[in-house]
Amino acid sequence: MRIITADFVLPISSEPIPEGAIAIDRGNIAAIGDRSSILEEYPSAEIEDFGAAAILPGLVNCHSHLEVTAMRGALDDVEHDFRAWLLKLNGLRAAMTEAEIIEAARNGAIEGAQAGITCFGDIGRFGMAGVEALKSVGLRGVLFQETEFSPDDRSAVDDFYALRQKFEALRRSANDLVEIGLSPHSPYTVSARLFRLIADFARSEGVKITIHAAESDEEDALMRNGTGFFTEVYRKFGVEWKSPCASSISYLASTGILAANPLLVHCVSVTDADIKIIADNGASIAHCPKSNAKFGHGCAPLEAFLNAGIAVGLGSDSVASNNVCDLLEESRFAALAARNRRGRNGFISAREALEMATLGGAKAL
Repeated sequence: MRIITADFVLPISSEPIPEGAIAIDRGNIAAIGDRSSILEEYPSAEIEDFGAAAILPGLVNCHSHLEVTAMRGALDDVEHDFRAWLLKLNGLRAAMTEAEIIEAARNGAIEGAQAGITCFGDIGRFGMAGVEALKSVGLRGVLFQETEFSPDDRSAVDDFYALRQKFEALRRSANDLVEIGLSPHSPYTVSARLFRLIADFARSEGVKITIHAAESDEEDALMRNGTGFFTEVYRKFGVEWKSPCASSISYLASTGILAANPLLVHCVSVTDADIKIIADNGASIAHCPKSNAKFGHGCAPLEAFLNAGIAVGLGSDSVASNNVCDLLEESRFAALAARNRRGRNGFISAREALEMATLGGAKAL
């Protein structure tokens, strides 16, 4: 039996405990309470006192890309142009060896653990790198195998077959701590037919899903009007893609993928109607305020998400689009940005921000 104690224990799911203590028996929490009561209940336990500190649950990072950890700072010269940023990222990743990608993912997991993160929602194009990183560092998480660039309905069946093969291979490597999910990248890089195939598979197999959605005004213009942003990429690669003339969220709902209760990442350019669709479908949101700000994409309506009863967690995104993996700083930035948003009605507290970084993230995942 071991007791850890500090000036504060923050259970998150209940009130803070001044002069708190936690009794741990063979790796399991046996009791939580005030220091005097716990010491009286377990008088022979070994005691470790952290003094002027707070003990709290591990942080949950709902959205990361550990495999691109080596690209920190490498894309900053194109951060003003998100299309160019995406293309450069894919080019740099394609030039990396398998060993380099695995090392990058492990380094990212270590950085997260050192910052108090014990659970990741990680998206990987090379999924095994993220799985091995989480397992080797001893972290929990969901590794979401990401789709390739697949916006053309004509190749949807083949695209799904290739994705499922990767998923099945990864699922054999899962354990009690690491679960495998799927990530159809975004509304403009995955075809409607492929979304439907993934939705059917996810619902029948109970597979978790995450999707980048409504990340910017440029994406919104592409989805609603078919203009700008990625149109020249489609032409370059001979892709048949037509604008659905709808918001990203309403489009995703039309494909059936929202019925799989996905974790939606970013949700910056959303309307009140979009927020209602998200809530009605039981989807959750990974809020990534620092990444959104780095690209100048805007400030997601966090207060509206919470008021709608949507489960919201925080994500650092990749260090290529944030530069650090620090969820306490992310929670602080989230609260300050929400307080500064024009038209707000409430005032996001430090307590709410910390809950999003812990229990909120667990619910969202």
